[in-house]
Amino acid sequence: MSICYIDGVWRPTAQCTLPVTDLVIQRGVGVFDSLRIYRRKALAITAHMKRLEGSAVSAGIMIDGKDIIKDMTRIVREGALRDDCPDEGDCIAKVYITGGDSIDHGYFTNPRYFVIFEGGTKILPEEYKKGVALQPTSERRPYPLVKSINYLFGLMQGAGLDDVLECLYCPDGLVMETLRSSFFICRDGKIITAPIGSVLGGVTRSIVLELAREAGFTVEERCPRVEELALADEAFLTSSWKEVMPVVRVGETVIADGGSGPVAAHLQKLYRENIDKWLDK
Repeated sequence: MSICYIDGVWRPTAQCTLPVTDLVIQRGVGVFDSLRIYRRKALAITAHMKRLEGSAVSAGIMIDGKDIIKDMTRIVREGALRDDCPDEGDCIAKVYITGGDSIDHGYFTNPRYFVIFEGGTKILPEEYKKGVALQPTSERRPYPLVKSINYLFGLMQGAGLDDVLECLYCPDGLVMETLRSSFFICRDGKIITAPIGSVLGGVTRSIVLELAREAGFTVEERCPRVEELALADEAFLTSSWKEVMPVVRVGETVIADGGSGPVAAHLQKLYRENIDKWLDK
């Protein structure tokens, strides 16, 4: 079961509603963020809330003076401690700000907000060894610094592909990010990933890059070209739920020998060993 805080009340998510007049329904106007909860503590809550705030402001959702970010921070902390928090407080908190019912010259002046706590399918150790496949698309994520609720066009790219996790945005032959994750390749002793601005500033991405640099890895922030995928020693992605997940295939291109690589495995180990440094105090 998942739980939700909306309109000042905690309820099972199935009992929560939004009015059909909300612009999140009528026009897809809304932003969100996802926070991993470990042992009833949110991971990097300040960074996530700062990113949510930036998304809302960039989208024209008027949150100034409304204490929405402050209140949502409180709600996340409160929800993580509730007895009905899914999976005994090892779950995902999804924080949403909608466009509300009113628009004034492109600005959304009366937003709503809510928070959902839900469990996720546990990723088994063998899944990290097996890795995942991605589907390349020449589409580009619009406004990559805004974490919009509108995933429709990205989801369309992987429709009907049962062996593919999600799409990988590769506009103009440049490899950027996946629908839900940051993407990396390893080549010539370097970890290569697209720079923020070309892609969303992933919170897990920043943690993993910090750990990689501390461990002595060379990091190069640039967009790899599509043809580099066939030359990569390995590839992986990062996200709140998947942490550090090997990528073994992109479309018809098999990465290296088609298995998980040592860099991803080492970074996943470092991530788990150091996770307490980023947990809410």
